[in-house]
Amino acid sequence: MEYHVIRRIRGMVAAAATALVFTAIPSANATPLPVASQTRAAMTDPVDAPLRAKTRRDGTVRVNVVTKSRGDLPGAATAGKKVQSFDKLPLVTLKVDKGGLDKLSANPRVVSVAEDVPVPPALDQSIPLIGGDKAYAAGKTGAGTAIAVLDTGVATKHPFFGNRVKTEACYSVNDDSYGATSLCPDGTTEQQGAGSANSEAGPCATMGDACFHGTHVAGIAAGDGTGVTGAPAHGVAPGANLIAIQVFSRFDSDDYCGDGASPCVLSFTSSQIKGLEKVSALKQAGTNVAAANLSLGAGNWTSECTSDPRKLIIDTLLTQGVATVVAAGNNGYTNAVSAPGCVSSAVTVGATTDDDQLAAFTNRGPLLDYFAPGSSIVSSVPGGVYASMNGTSMATPHVSGSLAILRQAFPDERMTDLESRLTNTGKPITYTGGTTPRIDVGRALGGSAPEPTPDPKPRPTKVISEKAYAIPDPGTVEAPITVSGVPGNASRSMKVAVNLTHGSQSQLRIDLVAPDGQTYPLKPLSTGGSGTLNDSYFVDASTAPASGTWKLHVEDTSAGTTGTLTSWSLLFANSFEKTGSYLIPDPGTLTSQIAVDGFTGKAAGALRVYVGATHEWLGDLKIDLVAPDGQTYPIKATSPTEAGGTINTTYTVDASASPANGTWKLLVQDSDGGSRGFLTAWSLAFPSNENQTSRAIPDSGSVDVPITISGFTGNASKELKVHVEAKHERRGDLKIELLDPNGKAYLVKASSTTDTGQTIRKNYTVDASTSPASGTWKLHVSDVYAGSTGTIDSWTLTF
Repeated sequence: MEYHVIRRIRGMVAAAATALVFTAIPSANATPLPVASQTRAAMTDPVDAPLRAKTRRDGTVRVNVVTKSRGDLPGAATAGKKVQSFDKLPLVTLKVDKGGLDKLSANPRVVSVAEDVPVPPALDQSIPLIGGDKAYAAGKTGAGTAIAVLDTGVATKHPFFGNRVKTEACYSVNDDSYGATSLCPDGTTEQQGAGSANSEAGPCATMGDACFHGTHVAGIAAGDGTGVTGAPAHGVAPGANLIAIQVFSRFDSDDYCGDGASPCVLSFTSSQIKGLEKVSALKQAGTNVAAANLSLGAGNWTSECTSDPRKLIIDTLLTQGVATVVAAGNNGYTNAVSAPGCVSSAVTVGATTDDDQLAAFTNRGPLLDYFAPGSSIVSSVPGGVYASMNGTSMATPHVSGSLAILRQAFPDERMTDLESRLTNTGKPITYTGGTTPRIDVGRALGGSAPEPTPDPKPRPTKVISEKAYAIPDPGTVEAPITVSGVPGNASRSMKVAVNLTHGSQSQLRIDLVAPDGQTYPLKPLSTGGSGTLNDSYFVDASTAPASGTWKLHVEDTSAGTTGTLTSWSLLFANSFEKTGSYLIPDPGTLTSQIAVDGFTGKAAGALRVYVGATHEWLGDLKIDLVAPDGQTYPIKATSPTEAGGTINTTYTVDASASPANGTWKLLVQDSDGGSRGFLTAWSLAFPSNENQTSRAIPDSGSVDVPITISGFTGNASKELKVHVEAKHERRGDLKIELLDPNGKAYLVKASSTTDTGQTIRKNYTVDASTSPASGTWKLHVSDVYAGSTGTIDSWTLTF
């Protein structure tokens, strides 16, 4: 098996540049954050559309310009005034007017142009929680490594750091049109060397607590309170050195800081990229940098942000063995993170409390890599003192420090392998929409944990096999379907659908064999012609167990013609039904009950309720379904114009708010006297279709596995359930999407460089309420990195 060093850099990056906010909890008067566009139209114009309006209004604007190569930068730079250049990247920051935007738009070597937006900033108990005390006791402190903190600078002389701030740099913007001035102590836009990132010197020293953030973050990652009065015991990696990099500027405009909030500190994306370039240069020069900490974030990203301009340098750092550790953000998003945490090669961190509950503010979802403590974290602040802060900003340095410890302990392992240790040994934190590990560096030092406990497979109503079998000439082929999770016996009217091609169907005999060996004839000899057989058969299998392996036997009894079984399926009739003849009071209400068991979690978002009834005046009838939790779902209303007759109708009910198991009641109310009727039958069906066809997943390719849904009207459920079973030599290589009948893609599972597990047996939830229920749904499984192989074994779609 090959373990990968990096996530693949997928083509040339396109910029969606936004500056970042601190991910400590922001003040109440902070300006609402701009949200970066998550998708772009066809790239006919590399210039983000809002920039043209901004130049018409303000005259000029700062932009980050990405070109196809560094050789293209001089030509692009002629479009405006160059305000920031970069050492290695095909990127330049310009100040341009409308004419400059037009020039960039016409340049075929320009990939993207996006605004360089300034945005505002958003240990004692936490260290034992993540196993840091065990690491410390084992002598693993991060000694010999370094952690880069890109922030508001660090109080370099704080006693919590000793003399371990070994390198400093400052990248801070001066731009009068933004009201921005440099926070570098010497007033320039770039400063290197001792004192250049000291938050207790220069402009930062005059701004109160505005520059406290970086010192607090650095203390969590690498503080050491040994022999220091009033200090926490230590941060996560108290033996690691620190690299302090100032990437913020002072703003004196309420337009950017918020009403009455100026002055404030804000950061440009271009400054952050310069800081990351500095980290890359230090690593190349021999500094053993384990992690670059960005306790920053902005935006709302539900999928990977491949166009973020920071991706280029974050990818580069990972190839060098440096993790870029990023805060997920504090917006409380349940399915999204901030940028640049959405960059595929970044390590994205959410926050938990000391009792392993989700912090109320934390972002989370498929793009999240880890949780770490982020509530009431005590650490250093300027002035030689200590304070408590909350936020994913505080969670992030727990991970940076942990990676420094693992780098010390396993110096020859690749960074992706160190990340995998944290992934495989963390405590699973489950929430709506996913499960993410809370790091435990103590356990990570001891090795990998076993695979997580598989999620239960949903109870199926239909199981499909699309594996093709050649029919021997003559001879018999046997095609299996394995059913699990269905208690008791099969139904009295189980539907068996068979699809095959053959030159002479008259010589074919088809039987169904139950798990207990009972045989049910489906098709005898001497029927059918040549070509395609696409027939359904109904079987009373009520004496056979439902769960187990069912087999379709197809026998060719004579030589001379060939054929292929292309697919077959089993459809279990309603397992929960009630039949009879029940008098409906006139007037009054009939209550009929059905007990449901064998499910986990909530009921279906498209629960099928069949009602059979006769009445002399159907308009008198009002029918409701009552769930086990007492919630009432209307089925049929009264109508003054509906005459007598028969009801033989299946209704669809979104019952996803109610538990599946328990006693369900059908209330049939005759609202007016003078007419009589009977309830003859009713049933509940929990639609769950499983495709049991095993498909190979191409290495660096993709495969689609379909399930066709019919008989539904309207849209799918807000909580559509997707169960996936797969094997792969490196689970993190897999990206899984659900494609609706119109081709719209829903992210089910993101790829990950840190996940080295090999099996998937997991339930996912997708909000598909804007997609039609009926039609062909596809599970789209992509292997996004080369070198490992696997199979998708089955998947289930539950409405």
